[in-house]
Amino acid sequence: MWGHEKEPQWILAGPILQFFEPGKNALKPVEVRGKNITLAQWNGRHFAFAKKCPHAGGILASGYIDASGCIACPLHHYKFNMETGRNISGEGYYLKTYPVKTDGIELWIGM
Repeated sequence: MWGHEKEPQWILAGPILQFFEPGKNALKPVEVRGKNITLAQWNGRHFAFAKKCPHAGGILASGYIDASGCIACPLHHYKFNMETGRNISGEGYYLKTYPVKTDGIELWIGM
């Protein structure tokens, strides 16, 4: 249904400092409500997406964030926009992403 997007249920993942050091770009595998996902911190922003690359199942927390802020899979270096999940290296895969919000202290994931 177009235009009738369901509002996500916001789940408290925990304090930001539980996952990330201030000012440091990083990836962290976590479990939230029984789902294994990857959290990312890049240039002060937070992202959440699938644990595994949709191409060959590489663990994305073992990958890296490139200079433009895209997650790169450790297996074949496929790159994805961390906010939209769009594959930016041309292979046509889409990464499952989750909305994130923070109050500056706590990190919430929309599921």
